[in-house]
Amino acid sequence: MEGFFICFQDLEDPRTGNAGRHELLEIMVIALCATLCGGQTAVDMAEFGRAKEAVLRRFLTLEHGIPSHDTFSRIFRLLDPDRFRACFQTFMSRFADACQGVVAIDGKVLRRSFDKAAGQSALHMVSAWACEQRLVLGQIATDAKSNEITALPKLLEMLSLEGATVTVDALNCQRDIAERILEKGGDYLFALKANQGTLHQDVMEFLDDPQCQDIDTHTEIDADHGRIETRAAMVSADISWLQERHGWPGLKAIGKVIRTRETNARVKSRTAYYLLGAVMTATRFGQVARAHWGIENALHWSLDVTMNEDQARNRKDNGPYNLAILRHLALNLISKEDSKGSNRVKFKRAGWNDDFLLKLLAQI
Repeated sequence: MEGFFICFQDLEDPRTGNAGRHELLEIMVIALCATLCGGQTAVDMAEFGRAKEAVLRRFLTLEHGIPSHDTFSRIFRLLDPDRFRACFQTFMSRFADACQGVVAIDGKVLRRSFDKAAGQSALHMVSAWACEQRLVLGQIATDAKSNEITALPKLLEMLSLEGATVTVDALNCQRDIAERILEKGGDYLFALKANQGTLHQDVMEFLDDPQCQDIDTHTEIDADHGRIETRAAMVSADISWLQERHGWPGLKAIGKVIRTRETNARVKSRTAYYLLGAVMTATRFGQVARAHWGIENALHWSLDVTMNEDQARNRKDNGPYNLAILRHLALNLISKEDSKGSNRVKFKRAGWNDDFLLKLLAQI
């Protein structure tokens, strides 16, 4: 457990006096192990500890036995989430190559974390996802989706983006965010919609013009799951006229993707427009634009379906935020483990096989 203690040694114990009967880091290890085995609540953590006490004593002292569920609940409610998040970043620094490639950033609401009695809205978590490595690189919380734009620059400050391409949705297509990414040594690919007014209109009219020249194109067709999906990507670096009008930070090219989905019932087509902070081929552009959806399909889907995050009813104090970070840590350990099987299978395997659980912990 040396690696764990190195990563989390700066975590400050929020308890005082006799409340600190159990070692904080041992509590955190038990909580992480329970989460790796499918546990979701403080009650699950305490039950897991009692059931696996013999295994836990192989690497923990447990001088006063297994903490109660009230202890687990109190710890996560009182723990400083900023310090816990900093410890998470220390853990992620061990995977220095994680930021290479495409880094997708998007927000997700923890739907059951609202508290009507206290007038508290549901927690909105903004996460950075390394698409190729399938790892959560960092996270920051806001109390509303409208605050995502202000939270994202803070998240960027936590990341090492040298050589990475950052993708965001149209909500976060902002000049300030583009500048922050460039300052950190990264490139960007921003989805562009009508919230950018005349810029969106100019890009749309230019790329939709059949007479437009110097456009690189690439078409890809997939047939699976009872549907045929065609993705036509187009990129143009002929944007000097656009920069004269708008002066967007670091803009090097513009592009669009036409997605057509055919099923037995109907044919649907959608067109998306993008701002690019680096010149790339249409083939690569299509790959990066599609990679952004990995944060939805791999991260958010796993959190909701595999880890049941949307049903988590933690509402008090810092509990929702800290437990969200704990789930991210557990998901990273599951993703880094290279044996065969889906995340769901690996969570079950950790609960059934003590050696596999210890193998997951050894990655820290």
